[in-house]
Order: sequence, then C-alpha cells, then structure tokens
Amino acid sequence: MSTAHSKAAKEFLKDQKYATWHDNTFWSVRTKRDNMALGLDEWEQLRDKASAIKRHTLTHLDEYLDKFATNAEKNGCIVHWAKDADEFNEIVYEILKDHNVKKMVKSKSMLTEECEMNPFLEEHGIEVVETDLGERIIQLKGQKPSHIVMPAIHLNHDDVGELFEEKLGTEKGNHDPTYLTYQARLSLRNEFLTADAGMTGGNFGIAETGDIVVCTNEGNADMSTSCPKLHIAAIGLEKIIPNYDCLAVFQRMLCRAGTGQPTTTFTSHFRKARPTAEKMHIILVDNGRSEWIANPEHWETLKCIRCGSCMNSCPVYRRSGGYSYSYFIPGPLGINLGMLRDVRKHSGNVSACTLCLSCQCVCPVKIDLGDQVYKWRQQLDDFGTANSQKKRMCKGMKMLFGKSGMYNTAMKFAPMANWVPSFLMNCGLNPWAAGHKMMKFPRNSFQELWKKGKVQDS
Repeated sequence: MSTAHSKAAKEFLKDQKYATWHDNTFWSVRTKRDNMALGLDEWEQLRDKASAIKRHTLTHLDEYLDKFATNAEKNGCIVHWAKDADEFNEIVYEILKDHNVKKMVKSKSMLTEECEMNPFLEEHGIEVVETDLGERIIQLKGQKPSHIVMPAIHLNHDDVGELFEEKLGTEKGNHDPTYLTYQARLSLRNEFLTADAGMTGGNFGIAETGDIVVCTNEGNADMSTSCPKLHIAAIGLEKIIPNYDCLAVFQRMLCRAGTGQPTTTFTSHFRKARPTAEKMHIILVDNGRSEWIANPEHWETLKCIRCGSCMNSCPVYRRSGGYSYSYFIPGPLGINLGMLRDVRKHSGNVSACTLCLSCQCVCPVKIDLGDQVYKWRQQLDDFGTANSQKKRMCKGMKMLFGKSGMYNTAMKFAPMANWVPSFLMNCGLNPWAAGHKMMKFPRNSFQELWKKGKVQDS
C-alpha cells in the first residue's frame, strides 16, 4: 500500500525529458508566485489575515452557513443541502430532469470531480460539456485533471493538436497554440448556445449577501450562466466566508499564489437568476467535511482556497506528476485530503513528501500541510498500511542506535563497505540505488576524530 505512489512515479520518470519539462514548468509558476509575493510589502500580513479568517469561519461554520442560505433564499435562489456525493448527484439530476435538460455546460469545478458528477449524469442521458479549456481537453481525452488549477498542463501543444484533429476535425498537422485555441472557442461557442443549463463551481460564498463568486481566466463561467436559462452553482461547505471585506483579502492572494498573476481575468459575482432566466440553484455539499472539521489534527486542511501553490512548489509533485497519486487531487493538499477521505486507500501517497515544508511556506492561508503529512505517517501502523520493509529497517536502526557498543563496532567496520563491488551494492536489493550511488564511508568516524581532537569547535 505505502509504495503505490513510488511505483507510479517510477513509470512517470521513465521519460526523463518529459519529467524535466514538468519540473521546470511548475518551478517557473512557483517563481512567478514568489515575484508577486515580493511585490507586496504586506504579503505575510495578508497570509496571517487570510489564515485567521478561515480559522474563524470554519470554527463558526454553522452560523455562516445558515446566514448564507438565508440571504441566498432572500435573493430568490433555491438552496439545496447535499450530505454526500450520491445525494449531490441526485439533486443535480432532479433539477435537470425537472427542466427537461439534455445538455449542460459547466465551468471548472473540483467538487464535481470529487463527486464524479459527469459520468453519473451521462449515464442518465444528459450531456455534460466542460468549458474551461484545460478541462475540455482532458474531457475529450478521457482523462482526469493532473493539477487543480491547470488540469491539462501535462499535455503539450502536439498532444492537443492530435486530439483536436481526432475530436474536432481541425487541420492535420496544424498544432499552433493560437490556432488550437481559436478552434476550441468555435467549438465551445456552439455548446454554449445550444445548452439547456449551465453549472459553475464557486471559489467563495459570501455569507453576508448570499453571493457566489467565481474566478476564471477565460470567461467561461460567464458564458455558462449567460446563455442557458438555468444556472446551478455547487460549492463545498468550506467555501463560505463572512463578507466582502474578507473576499478582498482572498482576491489579492488567490491568483498571485496560484499562477503568479495580479488577479484573475474575470471575477464574477452571482447573486440571483437573470431576469430572462428561469432559476438559480445553489447546492451546498458536505461529503465528509463535517467529519473532517471534527478532526483535531487535520481540520485546518479545509482552509484551502484551491490556489495550487503547494503543488507548484512541491519537489515530489513536480518530479512525479499528478497521476502518480491515488487521490484525484495530487500534491501535498491531495495527500492530506485523500487520507481524510480513506486512509487505507490513499496511504500510499504519504511517502510522496520530503518533509521540506515548502508547501506550507507558500500556502496563502498557512495550512500546515507538511506537518500534517508527518502526523499521518506516524499513524500508518495503526491503520495497517505501514510499509513492512520500512518497519523492519526501523526496528534494526532502533537496535543499532540504542546500543552504543553495537553502534561503535558498526562505525569501525563501516568503511569495509567501500570495497564491495558496485554491481553488488547498487542493485535492486538496495532501494537507495534507485537514483543514487552508494556513499563512501570515511576512514575515521566523526566520533573518532572528535576523540582525537581533530575536530575544531567553531
């Protein structure tokens, strides 16, 4: 179980050229984030404020949820509550069925990915069209997102060009990004105009006004709600924030942290159905969140605003790709959310962390992501998912380090390992040999040098 990620990462790393490109691409996004952060003298103060807002809201979530729902209903919206993914999917289907919807366009929503809404609706005869370009690409390709903000970042323009030739009938061999983007717009424009309903997720829900706020760079959320007569907005419970003053803090941070931009191109506010529209439905989804809030060590994971900066910074994600993780959200955030969802199914991801804590150093709401991974690791044996090889190694090291005589003897004879032929030391029996060369032991240990007075006290 605990080797699941490492096995998948091994497959990813077979193409070293691609792995290097993947690493460099996300490091460039991390660099843009750093430049944006350095451009604001108050960046750390904003992080403190954002973290405090989220902590306050989550610890008073019942009050803010009630306030949001009350104000949304005053605006004329119909508010639904879904306890889990199954109930969420059923609610969406019933709304669509009541309005005789055959096709629905939707903007990007990781919540619908979490609940596996698309395949559910398609099984019930409703066509679902993703309108975010990255999501549309992977939908046509039959894949899942490899990143929560840039879902198709693992594909290059040739991959997309070949896909569009097959699915959209574009010019053969023309893989120019501008051309491909234009063709995608032409295709999606027709989908917008012929859809019976539109769905958005929500980056924030404003309790004070009952508004849903959606941040995009493509304007697809606006198109999904402007053309069809029916609008459905789906958000997790944790997306609620108190008021517009709080939104101002998150708005300054979300895009800077996620993509290195000052702001998203579009920030859309939905308060009620348009005069020419039929209805606006809002679905508030629990799906485990109430239980997670009650977890004293891991509840702060729900502070996440889904910027993706932890993934952009993570050396393991950058070098192993999104599909190496068993949970649909990869990287540091996905490790922790996956463990909250199902410890036995997703324990293999906790090894995908160097504990460098880069993730929590860049997190705009100061989630202790790396510390939480460490805590999950300490519980693997209790879950029955600990790696048996690592357990044996730890027992051996405990015995070695716990007996000074045994330790000193081992250090004395350790240099003999330098004479072992390389093909015996750097083989499949030694996991360290995968990507490393065995170290050379020094003739004299630090302890011996210290005793002989050959180590100077600085």
